[in-house]
Amino acid sequence: MSTKNKLLTILTLSAGAAASMACLNKYIQLSASSKNVLENDFPSLCYRWRLGNIHYQKVGTGKPLLLIHDLNAISSSYEWKALVKPLSEHFTVYTIDLLGCGRSEKPNMTYTNYLYVQLICDFIKSVIGRRTSVAASKASAPIALMACSCNSELFENLLLINPDSIQTCSQVPGKSAKLYKFILDLPLIGTFIYHISTSRQNIQTVFANEYFENPFSVHRTLIDAYYESSHLGVSPKSVYSSTVCHYTKCNILNALKKIDNSIYILGCKSINEMEERLEEFKKYNPAIETTLLSEGKELPQLECPSAVLQAINTYLY
Repeated sequence: MSTKNKLLTILTLSAGAAASMACLNKYIQLSASSKNVLENDFPSLCYRWRLGNIHYQKVGTGKPLLLIHDLNAISSSYEWKALVKPLSEHFTVYTIDLLGCGRSEKPNMTYTNYLYVQLICDFIKSVIGRRTSVAASKASAPIALMACSCNSELFENLLLINPDSIQTCSQVPGKSAKLYKFILDLPLIGTFIYHISTSRQNIQTVFANEYFENPFSVHRTLIDAYYESSHLGVSPKSVYSSTVCHYTKCNILNALKKIDNSIYILGCKSINEMEERLEEFKKYNPAIETTLLSEGKELPQLECPSAVLQAINTYLY
């Protein structure tokens, strides 16, 4: 075979492989969102933010309470599903899908902590319109802290559920992280890697091994909801590449020391070194109140919502 024919063969095979990968990526995205699990009984509302439309819901009457889900590609306000109705008896409950997550828009961009700080502050100013208590989960806890530090007049109380350690919050993108983000941002290969990382099986494994203390309490509908959330929108992989490569991290020490608002932290005993993590937060802000939950793991609001509900009503009502 001549060099010319070999080159044509290679180009043909490469084009065929690329087309097959593109078709597979599209099929995965469409099939993942076909069940509409994220639709629920509460009205869907839209906040037209400058960087993209934000999906949120408003339920109940009383003092405003904003619930912010964990920050990763599979998360959404579905995380608070079990708590919205009971909380609405005492609060005006707002649940939000952060930009790049759930049913909010997912523009192709790099997401940062500062971007989400601006989103939360703008949302409280434009949509809620008064001082608001905030409950934030895991990787979103630093966002709530930084937002409160920048605009304390917008916030009443903060409740943080299993926040990342101060050291984890302070991670910055290194050379390897920047290279990995470059690969993830590639249209075909990056999307294919993302689909593998957010496959139904991998999400099931994460819930069984990390998120829930009791793996047998992970229901299929829950996995369907998280799987759907991770495949909606124009560029669902963008928030994934930003979070796993540490672009959404920031140093929270100064904010932690500065905040005068009441801060409450819920941690689960089953998480390694959680007691030490809570003590570290109190070291930099002695006014912080903490509680260790005897049940649940990374997402107690899904696994044992009654315990979290009791804590929220005790601290914030």
